[in-house]
Amino acid sequence: MPTRNGPIRARGALRAQAAIFIALTVASLGAFAEVTVTQPWVRGTVAPQKTTGAFMKLMSTRDATLVAASSPAVKLVEIHEMTMVNKVMRMRPVAELTLPAGKEVELKPGGYHFMLMGIERQFKPGDVIAITLTVRERDGKTQTITVQAPVRDLTAPAAAKDPSHGRH
Repeated sequence: MPTRNGPIRARGALRAQAAIFIALTVASLGAFAEVTVTQPWVRGTVAPQKTTGAFMKLMSTRDATLVAASSPAVKLVEIHEMTMVNKVMRMRPVAELTLPAGKEVELKPGGYHFMLMGIERQFKPGDVIAITLTVRERDGKTQTITVQAPVRDLTAPAAAKDPSHGRH
């Protein structure tokens, strides 16, 4: 014969399970590194130009690796590195870029940067280009971050800042 306490105990157990599930879910949300993106920008283009660069500063709260980038505005985005070899500037794609915990990594002209390739239309000052970054943590988990990068004039100096797009 069922007792009155049976259903009450079952509801209590369900509530306890739900509370544990919610706590674990919230805890796992904080397990990702927080990657802060500042000063994103894209170099403007001229009409027939099919490639350009994108630049920004990245900082991660935990050790992580930038493994990919994409944009609906272009056919392909690659992580590139520019180096001087025997007084010759060389550019090459890299598979990934380490983001050490607490250290700013700057993607800038003459160093690491994104190459945006397969441009279909001219990028002009005032345009904003969405770029999605894929970051992988040491445990293999990945996260994506979408950045809104304003386009600067083709001749704009690399050090110019756009305060309207500070943090993303």
